[in-house]
Amino acid sequence: MAQQDDQGAAGASDLALTLTRVLEAPREAVFAAWTDPAQLTRWLGPGKITAEVQKLDLREGGAYRIVMHDVPAGGANVVTGIYRAIEPPSRLVFTWAWEEHAATHRAGHESIVTITLRALGNRTELTLRHERFDTKKSRDSHDHGWNGCFDKLTQYLKPGRA
Repeated sequence: MAQQDDQGAAGASDLALTLTRVLEAPREAVFAAWTDPAQLTRWLGPGKITAEVQKLDLREGGAYRIVMHDVPAGGANVVTGIYRAIEPPSRLVFTWAWEEHAATHRAGHESIVTITLRALGNRTELTLRHERFDTKKSRDSHDHGWNGCFDKLTQYLKPGRA
């Protein structure tokens, strides 16, 4: 298979990201963490980045808008999208695009995120499939970002948290 650099188009499998985590929480609680604005603000954003949910219309065809505040640097990036599928408590599908790409200052490329939740007793297997990136560099950046988010989500959902 021919590989291309970050500037050119690559194969679809090269421009997709799949991450899986097992969380110490029931599936309904994990689904709520993805769909309740108050809960999203507690874990969405890697490291010291914090999320401000400005809009979350949780219905197929409904839109969301989330501002990611980069506390150390003082900047902000806005992600928007449309919900394509909502199947409580097992699946969410939504588009994902930055309103303004940090490097180019143009609207970001639209990609697709699918969240699948599988019950494992009182635990949940979360699989995130993020696809249709425009470059491998963008995919790799999102890999870092989502893993940072999942670290915070793991802590947020930990039994006995305050």
